[in-house]
Amino acid sequence: MTRTQKKLPIGIENFEKLRKEDFYYVDKTGLIRDLLYNWGEVNLFTRPRRFGKSLNMSMLQTFFSVDSDISVFHGLEIMKETELCEKYMGKYPVLSISLKGVNALTYETAFKMASRVIQETALKLEDLLESPRLSEGDRNSFREMLEREMDEAVLFGSLRELSRLLEKHYGRQVIILIDEYDVPLAKAFENGYYDQMVFLVRSMFEQALKTNDSLKFAVLTGCMRISKESIFTGLNNPKVRSVSDVEFDEFFGFTDSEVQELFAYYGLEKHLETVKTWYDGYRFGNVDVYCPWDVLNYCDVLRKDPQAQPQNYWMNTSGNDAVRFFVEKAKNQTTKREIERLIAGEEITKEIRQELTYKEMYQNIENVWSVLFTTGYLTQRGRAEGNRLRLVIPNLEIRNIFTEQIMEYFKAQVKEDGYALNQFCDALEKGDAQKVEKYFEEYLRKTVSIRDTFVNRPMKENFYHGILLGILGVKDSWGISSNREMGDGYSDIVVETEDSSVGIILEVKYAHDGNLEESCQKALDQIEKTRYSEELKYEGVEKILKYGIACYKKRCRVMSSSEVVTAWRG
Repeated sequence: MTRTQKKLPIGIENFEKLRKEDFYYVDKTGLIRDLLYNWGEVNLFTRPRRFGKSLNMSMLQTFFSVDSDISVFHGLEIMKETELCEKYMGKYPVLSISLKGVNALTYETAFKMASRVIQETALKLEDLLESPRLSEGDRNSFREMLEREMDEAVLFGSLRELSRLLEKHYGRQVIILIDEYDVPLAKAFENGYYDQMVFLVRSMFEQALKTNDSLKFAVLTGCMRISKESIFTGLNNPKVRSVSDVEFDEFFGFTDSEVQELFAYYGLEKHLETVKTWYDGYRFGNVDVYCPWDVLNYCDVLRKDPQAQPQNYWMNTSGNDAVRFFVEKAKNQTTKREIERLIAGEEITKEIRQELTYKEMYQNIENVWSVLFTTGYLTQRGRAEGNRLRLVIPNLEIRNIFTEQIMEYFKAQVKEDGYALNQFCDALEKGDAQKVEKYFEEYLRKTVSIRDTFVNRPMKENFYHGILLGILGVKDSWGISSNREMGDGYSDIVVETEDSSVGIILEVKYAHDGNLEESCQKALDQIEKTRYSEELKYEGVEKILKYGIACYKKRCRVMSSSEVVTAWRG
């Protein structure tokens, strides 16, 4: 990093701040042009989280608002549209709210939080109290929003009333921006007050977006396209632009050329292939895009440490309930096979319903496919055939989320099978490789397998390694370590039994060519060559069991050798 390089805008959602304080900006101002040329009175953009929705909303506010510093647009794409800029730029009062913070355990608290959002918006408009164009009645109505605790009637009509007052003051209709409109609904569904929140949101939207003569146009964003019957009742043909639509496809997320330009600016071109594998692969309309949150975070880390490995940044921004539910349905053999195909990088064709209420999302496995698609865990390939889409996991980061959820579910399920677990561990402790192989293969058949076409061999080995750790984890009295430094390397798994008289070393290999016998022998040879057993001898272990374990899809081979320690000679 040099002093002349721009800062990376990680977590910066304020467009004016980003431009004024010299942050790197990927120009998405073409969204303004297309929005005005493809006019819609109410426009809804649905995209997964962390794809730039909030920053784009801030950009719209800055462009249209009479109170903004429009100089921040100098040099950007939209300035080429001189006629549009003259007509719209800095010419309109804008009401901009975000509902992402309306997250509460009860409806009463959520209601107060929504009221607070409106009051904070109203506080920014306090100059209205001095407006000569407003009557005393208008001012009293405004004070009611500012000073009193809102009841339902006031809250439901608040955006409509604020837009009426703004139009009266400025003599122009108002633009309304509502960011993350569906967050209160998601939280209400999780906490048991969904019907009440639907009524609240619907009532606000009806008054602000339907029966509102002061409205110029509105833009909303969210992750889910909630059924029109439940939220957008009666609105005059709202224009919904989802992830499958071609319109506006390049304005949410980074395109390949934008990522190349970003990494070239910071001198990180050699990492482009890794970035593409981990964070690209989303298909919005006709454009392939990267997740901006991931790209910016990884770019930031690489500037400080050029050897840094990619991480799952997107996973840490929200829960993974949809994937968890999906994996739990893998008891059904059809679903299990479909998950295996997805993890292998293959396509699954499904009929997608983008209009679902939260109540419908988890009613059946077919609806969950739609949820996974709209929230970014799956993406499309090729063109849709009606509602039927070819779905894939977009990239390595999302694939890791699936495999981690598979592993978590496996660990939870395996603990319920105490008898079989004890059989496996008893066989392991007795050095019975044949039974260890039998029981381990039985467990492999119960979980989702990792196939060859998507990931490299070490990552496949990690998956089987994780299954073994999940099984061994039920032995609370055993000491279990993973990737422990021993001898001349790092052993996969080391076990010390309760009285430390027996030590067990397990080395896992993935037989990429299906030759289990050969891979098994390589695993045993590695244990000997790297002298993994030396540390156990030093610790006084009397008997050391060594296991080479080779896996291929749902098959495995186990070979063993043992060593009795009579005395340690350093």
